[in-house]
Amino acid sequence: MVDRGFVTYSNAAKEAMLGVPAATLKHHGAVSAETAAAMAAAALENSLADVSVAITGIAGPGGGTKQKPVGLVHFAAASRDGRRIAKSRRYGKIGRRRVRERSVAEALDLLASLARNEPA
Repeated sequence: MVDRGFVTYSNAAKEAMLGVPAATLKHHGAVSAETAAAMAAAALENSLADVSVAITGIAGPGGGTKQKPVGLVHFAAASRDGRRIAKSRRYGKIGRRRVRERSVAEALDLLASLARNEPA
């Protein structure tokens, strides 16, 4: 069963809707493994779900930097029993639609790994 979803593009939304600490966003940025982990954990805290998954990245076509290029995506999945999985992918400049499609597939794979109780 799906309980709810959070779409939090801005830092303000990540803070207000999920409770991602401002310090995490300031120190690591919105596109980071730390922010993805905080988002996944917060989604559990703010829902009735048993598992959660978070995606944060730069789909493009713009917005990238040398340190965080277009196509960089961080994923985190969390379960109520304490299991956590994190991954990062660098898809490159393959187009916004393809980055998003691949990110959805990766996120679903992380949830399936949690359900099977195996590493991703």
